[in-house]
Amino acid sequence: MTAWQEAAGQGRAWIAARIPHAGAMCLLDEVVEASPEAIACLCRSHRDLANPLRRAGRLGAACGVEIASQAMALHGALAGHGRSAAGMLVSLRALDLKVPRLDLVEGDIRVSARREADTGAQSLYGFELHAGAEPLLSGRATVVLSLAS
Repeated sequence: MTAWQEAAGQGRAWIAARIPHAGAMCLLDEVVEASPEAIACLCRSHRDLANPLRRAGRLGAACGVEIASQAMALHGALAGHGRSAAGMLVSLRALDLKVPRLDLVEGDIRVSARREADTGAQSLYGFELHAGAEPLLSGRATVVLSLAS
């Protein structure tokens, strides 16, 4: 079984062990599927009243960029064969917010990230968040990577 196949069905603790986000800041709850090209995860933390990104009890749609960034970080860690990958989101383009808030979404959020280009030092991802068939937001992000030793 490959690391990509092993990832499917894994939960929050497994995810948190592979991304640089801990505790309540780990916003992903489950890996749906993963491949060298893309990853899809589920997020339930948008309904959590203790979500650390909430302000005045609300979770704005732009916070979905952080959710997508964590999916990208997990994809990068899997591509690096489990090594902890540190990265910085340096560019965000074509951000399209379809809803004003994520805390009003009743079901799970599916976050999908597809690696469109990779130089080893940086990666370009396209990402989307959906609740069922309803699109919530989409965009493209450039991540500069540095693998921790």
